[in-house]
Amino acid sequence: MLQAHETVEVIPAARRLVGSLRDMGYDFQTAVADLVDNSIAADARHVAIDIEFEGEDSWVRIADDGNGMSPAELREAMRYGSSRDYEINDLGKFGLGLKVASLSQCRRLTVASRRSRERFEFTAYCWDIEHIENANRWELLPMSKDASAHLTTPLKHSAGTVVLWERLDRILGYEHPDGESARRRMAIMCREVEGHLAVVFHRFLAGEVPGRRKLRILLNGREIRPWDPFARHERATKSLDPVNISVTHDGVGGQLTLEPFVLPHQSDFSSQDSFRCASGPANWNQQQGFYVYRAHRLIQSGGWCRIRTLDEHTKLARVAMSFSPQLHNAFRVNVAKMRVELPTGIREPITEAISPVTRLANDRYRKTAGLSHRATHNGHEIRVSPRIAANAVEALLAVADASERRVIRRVATRLAKRQR
Repeated sequence: MLQAHETVEVIPAARRLVGSLRDMGYDFQTAVADLVDNSIAADARHVAIDIEFEGEDSWVRIADDGNGMSPAELREAMRYGSSRDYEINDLGKFGLGLKVASLSQCRRLTVASRRSRERFEFTAYCWDIEHIENANRWELLPMSKDASAHLTTPLKHSAGTVVLWERLDRILGYEHPDGESARRRMAIMCREVEGHLAVVFHRFLAGEVPGRRKLRILLNGREIRPWDPFARHERATKSLDPVNISVTHDGVGGQLTLEPFVLPHQSDFSSQDSFRCASGPANWNQQQGFYVYRAHRLIQSGGWCRIRTLDEHTKLARVAMSFSPQLHNAFRVNVAKMRVELPTGIREPITEAISPVTRLANDRYRKTAGLSHRATHNGHEIRVSPRIAANAVEALLAVADASERRVIRRVATRLAKRQR
């Protein structure tokens, strides 16, 4: 019998656990974003994402020109629950992202890293789910120096790290991985990941992060442009004074900063294209609310965190919410970095702080909706409210084909210019 002070080490069954960890809430775009976090932490200036459709042999590669890792550092980075020390401003915290995000999308993850900027020397290791399932052991596979060109080519001229995903079962679906539906699916996912990265890293892409150089992200050779949720380039966008709220959680103190914005009504945007761009990936009503940042990286895009409900009359209200990195636990950021929970003790001051922006958004919406624009047809004057006109345009676009949409947009643009 064991004595009271004795312990027994119980190592999780590799076959069972590696499968379970694939379902921690990542989708393709959030998994890619998690790897971009690692590139930013490595002080990369360029991140190249290449997505290649080749049927069963399709692959995804994320390569950066960051600091790279030594062999020991790479082995530790490949460990589930990496024990490396994180800086307070690091985007990672759990030591899981690289592995869990990657293997949520593929069955074979290979990482190569070059530390030296003078010599072409790299180290590469692989997690292969098929090997883990067969051996039922947490065994990394070392990669030889003649590894795939997909893996080594980006490292020939620069230090940095390359992450390669192969056997893309979660992306393609293995019933018909060579079919046209799989090709279309991958094309759609490329568009979605481009939009997601433009939102999540917009401050990095715009060069707005203090002390950091501007980040460039290329997707299949095309540079991703930042998407500003607050349309600050529009003259009619209203910026309210920031509000700072002190937060203490488990003896750790920090600050929450709210920066409120009220976006223009459709008729006050500089162009119809700018209005459509500002609507965001989820469209106007879903994009209102909080944009939550940790270390300048967007965690949550829109929604009011159960402080209030989405409302047509406040759809122009958006609030940048940034909290001190040491408050990570207070806001319960999940592993996939997709959502936060507001600490109970600060919900009341947040509610009070956002009251002016929701009131102004409501007033702007109602005031503009109450105005009428004048037009004449066959000598008769016609009055049309901007809201009704906007709704009519949206309804027409929803049922029109491609050629009709071009005509509708041209007419709407001409009407908007006449109304100014």
